[in-house]
Amino acid sequence: MSYSDISTGAGSVVTMLDKPDTLGIGAAAVMDPQLVSDGGRILERLQAMAKIGRSPQGGINRIAYSSADVQGRAYVVELMRAAGLETSIDAAGNIVGRREGANAKLPTLLTGSHIDSVPEGGIYDGTVGVISAIEVAQVLAERKLSTRHPLEVIVFQNEEEGLFGSRAICGDLSNRDLDLPSQSGKTIREGIEYIGGNPHDLETARRRPGDIAVYLEYHIEQGPVLENECIDIGIVEGIVGVNRWEVTIDGFSNHAGTTPMNGRKDALVIAARFIEAVNRIVRNTPGLQVGTVGRIRVLPGAPNVIPGKVILSLDLRDLEPARIENLYQEIVNAGKQITAAVGATITFKQTSVQVPALTDARVRQLIFDAAVELGLTSKVLRSGAGHDAQAIARIAPMGMIFIPSQGGISHTPEEYSRPTDIVNGANVALRTLLKLDAFLDR
Repeated sequence: MSYSDISTGAGSVVTMLDKPDTLGIGAAAVMDPQLVSDGGRILERLQAMAKIGRSPQGGINRIAYSSADVQGRAYVVELMRAAGLETSIDAAGNIVGRREGANAKLPTLLTGSHIDSVPEGGIYDGTVGVISAIEVAQVLAERKLSTRHPLEVIVFQNEEEGLFGSRAICGDLSNRDLDLPSQSGKTIREGIEYIGGNPHDLETARRRPGDIAVYLEYHIEQGPVLENECIDIGIVEGIVGVNRWEVTIDGFSNHAGTTPMNGRKDALVIAARFIEAVNRIVRNTPGLQVGTVGRIRVLPGAPNVIPGKVILSLDLRDLEPARIENLYQEIVNAGKQITAAVGATITFKQTSVQVPALTDARVRQLIFDAAVELGLTSKVLRSGAGHDAQAIARIAPMGMIFIPSQGGISHTPEEYSRPTDIVNGANVALRTLLKLDAFLDR
């Protein structure tokens, strides 16, 4: 079976890019069956990180710009230096560990993820990719193997609240972004200073198209597909676009005891009908799109007052921007019909847009090849969650490797991936990076 046999059609069909006897050091290393990561070391380091920011309830509270975040970052720097990486913190607050390549003129192979967590999060989200990326560098150092390209391991700061570290590398942080509050209580600007960056000199952290040969991110799936289908490795087709709106429904507040049921404009009842319509429209549209109303605010919020206003969120995700727009228009029309029937009004205010990001076809091919060589099954699938790779895709080719998440659970203390799957993913990442080093820029 070839990669094209399992492709969902995104990108072009890929063939092998060169012959093995022309690929040099990287290709020879890829063909060495003994070239694998130290699984015990990876798992030990994951458990060490799991102690940093752990709450009494068992969750991880390593939110960006917190003392636990600083402690976790210090541990990562220690690991990077032990792996022989030249370590620095860029102006955006990202931690960068660099290993020079044989050809100084070639662009960088970039790999990594993040270590910040959501409140009461799990121990695997992001951290698996960081620890495994450091492991790649350490294996190469221990085996005294050189890559053609420079290799950089990166720990992006504050992924969870808006991809701030990776967006900074792309030149996508405005003064407005820097003034936003974070869950730590600091603004993004203050947080960057707190972790050792310099928000007044972000231009020095910026990477231009051509600076990065490829970005590879290894992550837990955070969904149920791989586990449900007993698949070892997910080859990410792309990261869905995420469009969000604030939806306001205006009814009429009145006394809960004296207003007859047939004379009410209860904004909460109207909102319930709207939420059901969102679910129905998204479910009934062919495709893999998802839609969510995840937050609702009822005003005035008193038990003896009929709700006069409801403010809620609308989140739509898909790989195709046109499908998101079509769903949105259908939802708007449904909302207007629901509110007009009772003399209420509904308004929509877009609050954020994250464009879809397709992975590079060459990277998908090489992830597939690496999995085959290791005797692992694989499947092409999309990422419904945002990742730093989504930002980096603006300036460089990128790819993502997923491993199964037990129960599809993430962002909670119950988040779990089996040790075998973690080590499998690390080995696929190692071999994929060496293949990329061998094949790219020839």
